[in-house]
Amino acid sequence: MFEILKAILFGIVEGITEWLPVSSTGHLILLDEFLELKATDAFKSMFDVVIQLGAILAVIVLFFHKLNPFAFKTKSKQQRKDTWQLWFKVCVAILPSGILGVLFDDWMDAHLHNGIVVSIALIVYGIAFLFLEKGNSGKHLKRIEDVHAIDYKTAILIGCFQALSLVPGTSRSGSTILGAILLGVGRSAGAEFSFFMAIPTMLGASAIKLLKFFLETGFAMTGSELSVLIVGMVVSFIVSLLVIKGLMDYVRNHSFAVFGVYRIILGIIVLGYFLLIG
Repeated sequence: MFEILKAILFGIVEGITEWLPVSSTGHLILLDEFLELKATDAFKSMFDVVIQLGAILAVIVLFFHKLNPFAFKTKSKQQRKDTWQLWFKVCVAILPSGILGVLFDDWMDAHLHNGIVVSIALIVYGIAFLFLEKGNSGKHLKRIEDVHAIDYKTAILIGCFQALSLVPGTSRSGSTILGAILLGVGRSAGAEFSFFMAIPTMLGASAIKLLKFFLETGFAMTGSELSVLIVGMVVSFIVSLLVIKGLMDYVRNHSFAVFGVYRIILGIIVLGYFLLIG
């Protein structure tokens, strides 16, 4: 029962942090440092990624109409064409992180998935968020306000920003949304495109982790581990439904400066813990 309660907490943390620019993977790694799941290292490596499928399902549910190119009754021919184009742009955008993720997944697991790296990434990118927001706040550029208006060049450049999030503690959503803003995309359109990119990105990452887990263990997991995985995914789905709606309302009118401050404070506290106590 205690492991199920941990799974609920992990699901809540995932559902909140997946969509905020604070790094879901980083928070899960830190949470496991202080509230360790009783599971094998192979399971926990897979769990940290696959739990995100619950959060991804929330995006599909909330944006199903916009993402569905087969809605013949509710979309015109042009709207369906625009939807297909959007999916093609998303697929182009995930190439940089996809290629790097496949090539360096094992190396990153071995060298970057620890509290020190997460803490440093939280601080460094927290500072970067503050500088980028300050430098961008006074500019009155013509923005791309419709996610369908993002062109392929902008999509691939946003994808390059997403590749930065392969370092735990960086934040996939933060990198892509702020990258989109710097490239001239409005906050709302940038957030939507970031959410859509998460679908194939997380599906691909989960497939890689599940394949590695199968090769290492043959999908051998205890009943407790299976329960933890299912509960974590369900909770992350429910929490994500609430967080995504709130974040979309927030980004339309606010900067990410508050998240930059949060990252710096958390990073300093956790780094101090690992250096002085851990």
